[in-house]
Amino acid sequence: MLSEAFVTSIRAQPKSAHTAIAKDVGIYLHELHPNHTIKSSFKKSSTPVNALAVSTTHIFAAQADKAVVHVYSRERGNQESLVSFPERIQSLTLIGDGVLALGTAEGRVILWEVCTGRQVSTPTSHLQAVSCLAASQWHLVSGSEDSNIHVWSVPRLLSLSWKETHEPLRSLSNHRAAVIHLAVGHSSSTTNICVSSGKDNTVIVWNYHSGDLLRTFLLSSTPLCLALDPCDRAVYVGFEDSSVQLIEFIQPDSILNPLYDTRQQTTPVQITLPPWTAPLEAGAALCIGLSYDGTYLLTGHSSGKIAQWDTGRRSFSAELADLNAPVTNLFMLAPFPETRLTRPQTVVKPKLGESNYTFTAQLTGSMGNSAFGHAVSTPGFSLELLEDSISRISGPSATSPSGDDKLRKENDELWQIISEQRELQKQTWDKYTKLKSRGP
Repeated sequence: MLSEAFVTSIRAQPKSAHTAIAKDVGIYLHELHPNHTIKSSFKKSSTPVNALAVSTTHIFAAQADKAVVHVYSRERGNQESLVSFPERIQSLTLIGDGVLALGTAEGRVILWEVCTGRQVSTPTSHLQAVSCLAASQWHLVSGSEDSNIHVWSVPRLLSLSWKETHEPLRSLSNHRAAVIHLAVGHSSSTTNICVSSGKDNTVIVWNYHSGDLLRTFLLSSTPLCLALDPCDRAVYVGFEDSSVQLIEFIQPDSILNPLYDTRQQTTPVQITLPPWTAPLEAGAALCIGLSYDGTYLLTGHSSGKIAQWDTGRRSFSAELADLNAPVTNLFMLAPFPETRLTRPQTVVKPKLGESNYTFTAQLTGSMGNSAFGHAVSTPGFSLELLEDSISRISGPSATSPSGDDKLRKENDELWQIISEQRELQKQTWDKYTKLKSRGP
């Protein structure tokens, strides 16, 4: 049976004695179907909001009020390493499966290639801490407490050329208070969107490729977290009073997407529909996640509760768990993970300064029935491969000329052509000299 899973993290120690939850556990791996269960957990972590990233093999958790990131191996179920940085880390996100983006308290963005250890740092582009990050394959979007949003080109940041400058492509600056959360759309076209929420009680939709503001939604309270619908038709927002609001981009009776109606882009929209409420005292909704098909919603709250919502009925469904500490991050795992040819077996710690560029990863896919594929997939070298290599090194083959003979033959042919050209040039020069000596 196909089952979806999700990862949660908490901040600080449990509030009270709780027999079901261990005191030093900070990250939990949950399974939803057929019944909700906690499959595994990771200890010694206290993670702030927007500071958890999950790959197919590892979990990265920035520690609250510290310049430290804990790296956990999902396969081995333990803490693999502890990575220190020169600045406190405020936010994390993954670009693909091999690059971790980090936002610092000083307003800087750091990119860390986990398979090579290469570290790229931008100048202090934000005036205050980078509170949230979101990424697509080609772009990184950073939001800050200074109310600004920067859009970065990932290829430029990772370029090995010294000519590339680490500056944002553009800045989005319509928020009037700190940016709290970001989400990037699922499209790969040039009209992809990102959605931001701010302490000015607004949710703004952008075309981050062009920098255009598409729509501003005015809310009655501060939106703390948000999640985009899988088809980018709507956004779900969590609030301080534990309620959830659905903001739809497309109207049921319209065949056009109103986000791209230029006549409406400059007019803010006041949300008047009542939010969804839960029959429990859960506290502020600090994090939110949407299922793969968009049929249910999960929220993590400051009380430690995890709530499930039915998006079809638009109502509270059930309380899944109580982690006895503020649930700061909730990361949904896709039931159909993207297949990759390589994966990081162990994470390479960041290296300051220039060093050898070494890619360390494990091959996961089949390379076919070629000799190279067989040599790579088997331990050591086969006897046939060694004998063939020795015979190629020791002398020329009996059936074909060696490489040196071919090069010598090509060299002789080139010298013959050069000699003919020189002779022709000499004859032409002699004729020109005789004609010049005769005079007019």
